[in-house]
Amino acid sequence: MTITMLKPDNPVVAWWRARVIASVDHVEVVEKVRDEAGFTGRYAFMTLMSAGIAVLGLLLSSPAVVIGAMLISPLMGPIIGLGFGLATFDWDEIRSACVSLALGVVIAVLFTALIVLVSPIQNVTPEIAARTRPNLFDLLVAFFSALAGAYAMIRGRAGTVVGVAIATALMPPIAVVGFGLATWNWTVFAGSLLLFGTNLITIAVAAAIVARLYGFGSHLSPQHTMLQTIVVTATLIACAIPLGLVLVQLGWEANASRQIREVISAEFEGAARLSQIDIDYQSDPVRVSATVLTPDIRADADRRAAATLKQLVGRTIAIELEQIRVGTGAQAEAAQVAAAQASSVSAANRVAARVQEQLALIAGVDADAVLIDRDNRRAVVNAVALPGANLAAYRALEARVAASVQGWTVTLVPPVAALPDVAVEEDKPDPEALATAIWAAQRIKLPIGVSGGDAEPIVAALTDAGIPARSVSTSGAGPARLRWVAPEVAAP
Repeated sequence: MTITMLKPDNPVVAWWRARVIASVDHVEVVEKVRDEAGFTGRYAFMTLMSAGIAVLGLLLSSPAVVIGAMLISPLMGPIIGLGFGLATFDWDEIRSACVSLALGVVIAVLFTALIVLVSPIQNVTPEIAARTRPNLFDLLVAFFSALAGAYAMIRGRAGTVVGVAIATALMPPIAVVGFGLATWNWTVFAGSLLLFGTNLITIAVAAAIVARLYGFGSHLSPQHTMLQTIVVTATLIACAIPLGLVLVQLGWEANASRQIREVISAEFEGAARLSQIDIDYQSDPVRVSATVLTPDIRADADRRAAATLKQLVGRTIAIELEQIRVGTGAQAEAAQVAAAQASSVSAANRVAARVQEQLALIAGVDADAVLIDRDNRRAVVNAVALPGANLAAYRALEARVAASVQGWTVTLVPPVAALPDVAVEEDKPDPEALATAIWAAQRIKLPIGVSGGDAEPIVAALTDAGIPARSVSTSGAGPARLRWVAPEVAAP
């Protein structure tokens, strides 16, 4: 970026200008960049097709399909255009590239969200999860991709392969943003949006650096060049710091995973084998579920391993250790193969058991009273009347369980308790009380009657939410009162 600030008598700079910069047809390159940076029908169509293939590959957890989406992605043009606009302070080019990028991103996100909404598969696959925790390596991928893309554009070698480098950093995160929007999974949405934004900024900045090195923007004053240098440096540092912190966390998790495996294995001797292990670093304490194939059952192995790991990793570890007694040799190997084949089913069963246990606890019922649909990841329970609990408390309990088991639909049906009073200010009902009433009506499946002078706006709000509601009285003052009413029977 600071090539124009170097002394002209520097032999390296003189050689670069005479042999490299002079060999570039700057006018032709600029015209080509402008042609490919605009929003066209072809650009919109290829963006939609690429996004659709990408989200299907992510839902199927198929890297090959995701790569296929990258092959047809048209994102390289506007990204490189933005970088060249930043390098030359060409505001028309910057505006055109930004409009093209914004429209492309919006239609891609909406299209992928639509596909996810109609898809029977809405689980967070490994391919999706991999794009929700950006780190410094992701930034480096975007940076190197931009260097390759800008070089290819300047040297006339732009093509599908180079376009894939740009799409690698952008198209899958865009598809994951659409997935998060469609499933209302804000953890996935925010993580993938951060990855996309970071990659977009990094690619544009890297393209601008290459453009300046090849003599684009040489007409700019030293003040402009210094401003570019400051902005580029500050941008890269601002992106690198949070991603570097995430990378440090990932490094800690990788080291902790190794230590967890070693410590659990050390509790057993001889032919024992660690068959399967799941680690949840997001929980507090860290939750570890492991299966060990062993000829001899070791009592308190989980407790001793947890105590050792607390000293090694510096965090409390909760270990659920399943010991399966097997023989040695071929028998142990056969058992390990069988356990590996059933690992995904076993993990799903453990999550289902956790959901069932938590729902039974908060609903005040036996675990057998909780209905579990493992295939569709749904759980339903009818709660008993708990002392002092109102509908808002039941709603909060349901939300707490749902937050602890991502990917599951949790439904807690409360008892027919008193509905909350709803205050109305400037014809707007209290949103929290109204949301509790709507939540309860959706689960209990009864109409709501509203009494009081402010009944009409509440009835309208409930009706808009799909809740059968009617005014039962318009007299009185103060907060409107809600109560359950019998369903209306249509006249014969």
